[in-house]
Amino acid sequence: MENIKTATDVLFILLGAIMVLAMHAGFAFLEVGTVRKKNQVNALVKIIVDFSISTIAYFFIGFGIAYGVGFFESAEVLSQKNGYELVKFFFLLTFAAAIPAIISGGIAERARFYPQVAATFIIVAFIYPFYEGMTWNGNFGMQAWIAANFGAEFHDFAGSVVVHAMGGWLALGAVILLGHRYGRYGKNGEVYAHPPSSIPFLSLGAWILTVGWFGFNVMSAQTIDAIAGLVAVNSLMAMVGGILVAVIVGRNDPGFVHNGPLAGLVAICAGSDLMHPLGALVTGGVAGGLFVWTFTLAQNKWKIDDVLGVWPLHGLCGAWGGLAAGIFGSTALGGLGGVTFMAQLAGTVIGLTIALVGGFVVYGVMKSIIGIRLSQEEEYAGADLSIHKIASESND
Repeated sequence: MENIKTATDVLFILLGAIMVLAMHAGFAFLEVGTVRKKNQVNALVKIIVDFSISTIAYFFIGFGIAYGVGFFESAEVLSQKNGYELVKFFFLLTFAAAIPAIISGGIAERARFYPQVAATFIIVAFIYPFYEGMTWNGNFGMQAWIAANFGAEFHDFAGSVVVHAMGGWLALGAVILLGHRYGRYGKNGEVYAHPPSSIPFLSLGAWILTVGWFGFNVMSAQTIDAIAGLVAVNSLMAMVGGILVAVIVGRNDPGFVHNGPLAGLVAICAGSDLMHPLGALVTGGVAGGLFVWTFTLAQNKWKIDDVLGVWPLHGLCGAWGGLAAGIFGSTALGGLGGVTFMAQLAGTVIGLTIALVGGFVVYGVMKSIIGIRLSQEEEYAGADLSIHKIASESND
């Protein structure tokens, strides 16, 4: 019976890994639909290459930093417990690889290809697993310190902060250091729109991400006996809340509407195993409104040219999700308890600080050494190096 249970756990988490792997197609098509047509091929190539680089970085370095587990053993040893540690690595890799996929959307249309590949390796090998291990494996005493001072550990069930806020705040540093796209803003503060190239592709990306997200959240239980229907329904309610508020606040704009479910799902990750479904609905609704408002503010007032709005969507909605777990996860508001708002605030602030500093350091050093920005001619042409040629040929 023990072998059957272990095999079932392996299948369970493997299916989760496959569902989250499919989400990377969602990241790709969300970006393809948002960027201008001349940059579509570049976007597709970036996502799939970044995933491959992430796999190497996480396999050889990142997973070991986070969990103290390496894979330099014989195949016989690795096959123990039906290879559960291997598929756990696969599952958590798909989370780690989401970080560069998030960043890709923020820096689209003007970042050099190979420097971004190098940044992906550094982030997935060192920066992301550093905070991942602190939160999900108790590394460096962060959780013990938070529990001792604020009455509970920092709770992030499926990565509102560990994955999404980290990705969004890392991206913010890269976006600021890159600067805006040529022709995006005028000398006197004018804003020149670069509308999405394909609403159907954008919506396809949003739908793929939305469906895969139920693997992202539900399978974060990691074993079949820990699965909870509450996580699935809370994810559904947050998704719906995000859509409905985004369609109202965004005045039926299709770009906002299709990012609404993603905002809600980003926010519910942290507390999806704790909240009452009504709390999840409110959490998602707040996230949908937060995304529309901050995206508009960042683009038009602050002149932060974040192409897909990944800082508002992942960075801010992810941070909100970390805090929301401490609010709606409390028993006073119908949750299961075991969390405190101050613990959630502390863990969230630590994560955002690591991400923001990490983003500025990685991209700042690379900017000073090898450069991260396409030339004006390359940007107007549409992409970088060999990808530039492929993109040009595909658009003729």
